[in-house]
Amino acid sequence: MEKPVYHATLKKMQESGVSPQYAHGWATGVLDNTPLEEQRVTEAYTAGYEDGQNAVLDGYASWIEN
Repeated sequence: MEKPVYHATLKKMQESGVSPQYAHGWATGVLDNTPLEEQRVTEAYTAGYEDGQNAVLDGYASWIEN
C-alpha cells in the first residue's frame, strides 16, 4: 500500500472516532507486522488486523465509537 493512502486512511479512522484497537490492528496488518500476543488481542484488533491484511480501507465504519 502506498504511504499517502496508508496515512490518509489512518487519519480518516482517527477523525471518525474509530476504536483505537481496530486502528492498531489495521496498521499492523497492512504493514504485515507480527500480530499482538494472544492474551492482548481484542475483537476490534482482530477485525482491524484482518482488514489490514486484505487492504480493506472502509471496514472501520462498524468500529466507530461514539
